[in-house]
Amino acid sequence: MTQARAPRADAVRNRKKILDAAREQITLNGPDTGMDEIASAAGVAVGTLYRHFPTKTDLVAAVLAEYSGRIAADVEAARQRTADGSPALDEITGFLARVVEATATNHAVKAAARTLGASLDPDTEQRARTALADLITTSQNDGDIHTDVTVDDIYLLISTAPTDQPPTPRARWLALVLTGLTTHTRDAKALDHDRGTVGGEG
Repeated sequence: MTQARAPRADAVRNRKKILDAAREQITLNGPDTGMDEIASAAGVAVGTLYRHFPTKTDLVAAVLAEYSGRIAADVEAARQRTADGSPALDEITGFLARVVEATATNHAVKAAARTLGASLDPDTEQRARTALADLITTSQNDGDIHTDVTVDDIYLLISTAPTDQPPTPRARWLALVLTGLTTHTRDAKALDHDRGTVGGEG
């Protein structure tokens, strides 16, 4: 059986440049950003863009796949840190803060996805849900999170986050959300929690 040929280095570089440009241009200019504008921002010919992504839906889906992959990897890393001794509640708090910041920077891309019908990869979505469920269960066993809290509840809360507002309202949202999730009284230190974005991107 013939082994599949690995992508050429220049093709890999072009793909990354296109994805970076698409994320940036849709964020700056909205869902109606054209493929020509994205190709120009990426520094590639329009034909090169279309060889990688035949339609704009394909391109947005790839951006979303990259985004959801970072989220899944982040929550899996949080689960591993919990297994290594980090408090599950701290990891859930950090995850919430980071995913909201990441969503804020990808807000326009997500709007474009809704317009074009692109969707998240179900396998990646399941990875994130499984890891998050493990974190919730551990925190519930620790007595830190209410026993009726579910993964769907966390997703519902994330969907209400003020991702189109500045960092201060987003931090306030996190403090209020934690009050509802946890068995503890409101903790002001939540406002000072590390709010770096998922995947370590600023």
